[in-house]
Amino acid sequence: MLHWVYWVVVVVVAGVATFKARGAQVTYDGRSLIIDGHRKILFSGSIHYPRSTPQMWASLIAKAKEGGVDVIQTYVFWNRHEPQPGQYDFNGRYDLAKFIKEIQAQGLYACLRIGPFIESEWSYGGLPFWLHDVHGIVYRTDNEPFKFYMQNFTTKIVNLMKSEGLYASQGGPIILSQIENEYQNIEAAFNEKGPSYVRWAAKMAVELQTGVPWVMCKQSDAPDPVINTCNGMRCGQTFTGPNSPNKPSMWTENWTSFYEVFGGETYLRSAEDIAFHVALFIARNGSYVNYYMYHGGTNFGRASSAYIKTSYYDQAPLDEYGLIRQPKWGHLKELHAAITLCSTPLLNGVQSNISLGQLQEAYVFQEEMGGCVAFLVNNDEGNNSTVLFQNVSIELLPKSISILPDCKNVIFNTAKINTGYNERIATSSQSFDAVDRWEEYKDAIPNFLDTSLKSNMILEHMNMTKDESDYLWYTFRFQPNSSCTEPLLHIESLAHAVHAFVNNIYVGATHGSHDMKGFTFKSPISLNNEMNNISILSVMVGFPDSGAYLESRFAGLTRVEIQCTEKGIYDFANYTWGYQVGLSGEKLHIYKEENLSNVEWRKTEISTNQPLTWYKIVFNTPSGDDPVALNLSTMGKGEAWVNGQSIGRYWVSFHNSKGDPSQTLYHVPRAFLKTSENLLVLLEEANGDPLHISLETISRTDLPDHVLYHHLPQEKQRVQSE
Repeated sequence: MLHWVYWVVVVVVAGVATFKARGAQVTYDGRSLIIDGHRKILFSGSIHYPRSTPQMWASLIAKAKEGGVDVIQTYVFWNRHEPQPGQYDFNGRYDLAKFIKEIQAQGLYACLRIGPFIESEWSYGGLPFWLHDVHGIVYRTDNEPFKFYMQNFTTKIVNLMKSEGLYASQGGPIILSQIENEYQNIEAAFNEKGPSYVRWAAKMAVELQTGVPWVMCKQSDAPDPVINTCNGMRCGQTFTGPNSPNKPSMWTENWTSFYEVFGGETYLRSAEDIAFHVALFIARNGSYVNYYMYHGGTNFGRASSAYIKTSYYDQAPLDEYGLIRQPKWGHLKELHAAITLCSTPLLNGVQSNISLGQLQEAYVFQEEMGGCVAFLVNNDEGNNSTVLFQNVSIELLPKSISILPDCKNVIFNTAKINTGYNERIATSSQSFDAVDRWEEYKDAIPNFLDTSLKSNMILEHMNMTKDESDYLWYTFRFQPNSSCTEPLLHIESLAHAVHAFVNNIYVGATHGSHDMKGFTFKSPISLNNEMNNISILSVMVGFPDSGAYLESRFAGLTRVEIQCTEKGIYDFANYTWGYQVGLSGEKLHIYKEENLSNVEWRKTEISTNQPLTWYKIVFNTPSGDDPVALNLSTMGKGEAWVNGQSIGRYWVSFHNSKGDPSQTLYHVPRAFLKTSENLLVLLEEANGDPLHISLETISRTDLPDHVLYHHLPQEKQRVQSE
């Protein structure tokens, strides 16, 4: 491996920030990025390497390239790369260098969003939980312990990329890097330490001398030479612009859909709406647009943040399985081609804005040598409009932008779909209805005397589990006095779900939601006159991923009482509790073939109300190359493993407002499969029925022209950003 030795000098002269180094020279001015002396309009797509498999990367990147994408953008996932301080993992799905090299092999650029805080609906925003235990730490502010570890990891990633020669300054594909992420959302919470942290982060990043520009998204005070960029659905309307006339206008996250949560409904943003806002951004001097996501993929394992579904941004141009979603992919491809055709006047012409009516306008780019490009905008959402432009009458569709590469002829309209439509088909490959093929193991329910960790108070969930498990047992022993009749167990929690047991008998369960900060469980219970064992399983479905003072968040039980009809209340706030992290099957890794014998499996006796049961079965791989998914529509809540690899959390029993599960199909990458004898293990928390699940193959089929395509309602205002 050739290791380049070079140094970089950052110069800002005559409105151009220059990063001098060997290899390609990446600079910028007030109009665009400049690569080897050429201004560029660039279309970028977010594809996250851990949300797919290395076997999928080449196909995903190739489809993005075919769709007119110039740049692949990815976050860097700190908690996966440094699971313990100084212990690094860059293997398998986390092989960042391999992913960047695949981008380079296909002739595309890369944008590396190091963060290292990323949010991204990723558990803890990508921060490793071990940071929580660093003395005196406060995340994402002018705090010495946090800055120390943030700089360590950022330097580690930059040096890794340099050692592989992957920056454009070395001849590699990386033309941009990002430090921090949407910090302006929380900056004010840290008072004067917020702005000083921004200045430190920018200085630290630039001094790493990557030879390419750095950006900060949603950061209007990004210090020179770092470029401030926009995130959102409508940056052509909402972006206040670069904070210096010497910086280009860039859009790092154009949300092609919206993240989805368990208990939520499918979210759709139309191809026409995306195209309209991209064209508007370009018309208003934008020069870089990134689609977040271009391929969302799958939140394997326990990677997702609080309540986020296992399927991620499935409504992107490439769906969860990497299949082309039409018309979104094709419509954007045509948009990219139209704008690329106009790029020379767009980047070098003089822009003017002309009113064509009350809700109509034109953006015109005129070159001295005669080149001319026009974007004709109709902001009327309900009506066609006929406008007179350069003595020619042109009809504009409602809420649309027409592109005229010669200021005369329309070659593209954002509201006119020319590409076909398709839909996804799931075809059953095999069922699992033979009860004699299933085996089960019922996990142990710990009592107070079984636990080794005791405390005289209710402890916080995340600090106990250290993100090693979703589960934390809270246990105590209790002997009531004889006057407590018709006892009621009352639990209040800031976790995501609870399961309650009294004397090893299941009492019930309840859960919160993405939009609720806490929830309450109440249930009648039966107590004997002797000592009673109360065991409460607290469950998290991902850690929070955003907000100030993340290190101080509280999750888990907050109040536990037993209420009696005589108005007496037993309050266990200051009581002796026993704790156990995780489930027995988790600790023994019984989802792996080599560890199956660690417990006694029995033939399955399917019945209702069997909480905390592990199920296993062996199956063969479907023929062909189509993607594979498990249909878990009859299960409740839990996690699934195939050949020891977690395909993610499932929560089929959490229905949306229409009474439907949020997700029933769970992606099983073919890379996880063997030719035959694949081991499927399910951990079912509640009373799911594995006998009626199935294995499906996924494909897409073109819809005939006469089939009408009905869009879901227009996108809602986003309440939380990536």
